[in-house]
Amino acid sequence: MKAKIFGTVVLLPTLIICLACDNKGITSISNQQTTTVQNPAGELKFKAPDGWTTEKASSSMRIAQYKLPKAEGDKEDGSLVLYYFGASQGGTAQANIDRWIGQMHQADGSDSKSKAKTENLTINGLKVTTVDVSGTYTAEMSPGSGSFHNDDNYRLRAAVIETPKGNYFVKLAGPAKTIERWDQAYNDYLKSFEFK
Repeated sequence: MKAKIFGTVVLLPTLIICLACDNKGITSISNQQTTTVQNPAGELKFKAPDGWTTEKASSSMRIAQYKLPKAEGDKEDGSLVLYYFGASQGGTAQANIDRWIGQMHQADGSDSKSKAKTENLTINGLKVTTVDVSGTYTAEMSPGSGSFHNDDNYRLRAAVIETPKGNYFVKLAGPAKTIERWDQAYNDYLKSFEFK
């Protein structure tokens, strides 16, 4: 029995071995500014803005990872990660928006939800839900680490991109001035997403 993958005829046992060993045939990340993530039903395409530094993804769930150089006066760079957990993984758009808002605390003790700006968009036919919230960033440093950020005057911008392949998750966090510096670039990045 033969199976056709990406235009190449492969014997089924070879395909099973390849898929068990590595998913490079399904997910590929280019070193160029324009990135394509492939799957049998289509491709997710996006373009990283000039000035962002592409970093090596630190886990297989990170499709792309960028450093956004810090603004003058800030101590740290911004960090943007594009996540994909699987076709039906990662939770709903609203669950993620709520979780991200919960990672920001307000100095006056008020609820971050009342300060967060959310928006529902359609970008190149894809449903996109965004959130923008500032405060003290308290997310866990890495899943299961038990160590948490405590970074004041931070800003978090994030989005859920719904595709036929499942949800993708964009998370940008960093010092407020740095994130403001890259506002337009972030908007352009979101507008570059296409699935076809």
